[in-house]
Amino acid sequence: MLRMSVSMVNGLTVTDFVRDRVAFNRCVDEMFKRLDVNGDGVLSRGEMRKGLQSFLESSPSSPCTREKEIVAIFEKFDGDRNGTVDRDEFRKEMREIMLAVANGIGDSPVQIAIENGSVLMRAVEHEFKKSQNN
Repeated sequence: MLRMSVSMVNGLTVTDFVRDRVAFNRCVDEMFKRLDVNGDGVLSRGEMRKGLQSFLESSPSSPCTREKEIVAIFEKFDGDRNGTVDRDEFRKEMREIMLAVANGIGDSPVQIAIENGSVLMRAVEHEFKKSQNN
């Protein structure tokens, strides 16, 4: 069962988190490690599929469409087309995704339900910690 929290967020929250390379990379590296089930330092198509299935199961698309989505996502992440996704490729694509999310949210704060532990929640937590240090 997913645990969610309701938070206020805007594009700057996400952008600031992505720009803090140490914090962002730490977060993305943790995600990468969870997905890298066999611990070989790269993500196979199967490992990506397993990681994406719970996310895509909530989409209204058919199983056939979901498989096509998984293949397309894997191919986007596999920048050098060698059949695996390494940590740098994963970081690069996650950075692009989060910047797209920031752009989509825009400048005005929005109240949204965010999955606890997600990259977006980590961005919110990052902003909160920054405000506590000022």
